[in-house]
Amino acid sequence: MFEKMTKEEAAKAIGEHVREYYRTFMARKPYKDGDRISYAGRVFDEEEMTLLADSALEFWLTSGRYAEQFEKKLADYLGLPFCSLVNSGSSANLIAFMALTSPLLGERAVRRGDEVITVAAGFPTTVTPILQYGAIPVFLDVTIPQYNIDVSLLEKALSPKTKAVMIAHTMGNPFDVKAVKEFCDTRKLWLVEDNCDALGAAYTINGEEKLTGAIGDIGTSSFYPAHHITMGEGGAVYTRNPLLHKLIRSFRDWGRDCVCPSGVDNFCGRRYDKRYGELPAGYDHKFVYSHFGYNVKATDMQAAIGCAQMDKLPAFVEKRRHNWKRLYEGLKDTREKLILPEAEPHSNPSWFGFLITCKEGVSKNKLARYIEGENIQTRMLFAGNLVRQPCFDEARKTGEGYRVAGALDATDRIMRDAFWLGVYPGMTDAMIDRMIEAVRTGLKQAETAIRLTPPPPQIGRTGLSGRLPVERAA
Repeated sequence: MFEKMTKEEAAKAIGEHVREYYRTFMARKPYKDGDRISYAGRVFDEEEMTLLADSALEFWLTSGRYAEQFEKKLADYLGLPFCSLVNSGSSANLIAFMALTSPLLGERAVRRGDEVITVAAGFPTTVTPILQYGAIPVFLDVTIPQYNIDVSLLEKALSPKTKAVMIAHTMGNPFDVKAVKEFCDTRKLWLVEDNCDALGAAYTINGEEKLTGAIGDIGTSSFYPAHHITMGEGGAVYTRNPLLHKLIRSFRDWGRDCVCPSGVDNFCGRRYDKRYGELPAGYDHKFVYSHFGYNVKATDMQAAIGCAQMDKLPAFVEKRRHNWKRLYEGLKDTREKLILPEAEPHSNPSWFGFLITCKEGVSKNKLARYIEGENIQTRMLFAGNLVRQPCFDEARKTGEGYRVAGALDATDRIMRDAFWLGVYPGMTDAMIDRMIEAVRTGLKQAETAIRLTPPPPQIGRTGLSGRLPVERAA
């Protein structure tokens, strides 16, 4: 087949076959009433498959030219000079946090025993790096219906050991960036934006609209299939700070001091010229390690998919906003029974989902089960209250390793009474309307009598304390 072709001609021919394969076997089929409605999913076309095939034909199995292209595309989109591709959003959070522990940051470096302000209503791997390093997460409550950090509690969380704030823009809804950034700036605290669920969201601060993830010191993204763009598995860490960028790359790339790209030697031109630590003079700089790092790079094949997805990102964001608005309009007359989500003031969210909290007299479990029974996926707000998860069992027993500033009443309510529906760009108006119908019908079956029942005991660093019973749905 390829005998009379050049390598480039053969690659082009294969690309055309891939496009035809997509159109014949992989193109999305029209939605029919009764089909499964997932909370999220891949949205792609022949461009992703063609670039993936092109990368596979090159057979460059580590990070290469597509990784460099993707990093530049994402950095340009965010308006930042530096972006580092990694293998997941969780790895992105790990590298973002570990960069803050570098001795090169001097007195501002996070040390073991230092505190990092965060929330318990979110995804575990925003907090995991803090705990695993030996720093202390300080948990604050959130607000309903924005589901972001309650900024009125920030002062209560502050201590002489506080070094950073590391929080997510929940469900694509920006947190109060102005208040959090001012809190950090005036106290010289690092701000890490977990932007994994919010790529494309914007916040207006001091009259200027900025994309989330590009406002704090470091931002992170995830490219798991459920997120705003995907490359299967993948993530990114980005910053405008040259020193932080150097540290991010070092921790990502085994802890190396060397900045040579993959497959390049002697990028700096001084490979054998210096002395490091107690190594012999002239020790090969490619094998000098200034940090205890990791290898969490993504492959070029993943990055190739991401390059095609980046071209679709603006349209994806607008479709998410359209779907969210249609859901809201279709459910706004249920607000006597349901708390519907609201955008943070001064923000333009890039919605990840539509988060609903059931009011007194409505059983969340009954409503979610009904919707699931209608072949529509629902999801919890991730860990609910992370401090109540089994991974915290030992810490709760000892009261060590974390701190709660105030109560987590809203977090507990979200854990108990909230769930969310998808708004991903693969959804059609017919699918959104089917979801609206299911929620409205399910509400009739989910209404229940009010009874007195005690909530879970309040959690603090010193253990458990009971509270008075409150009214809640059976």
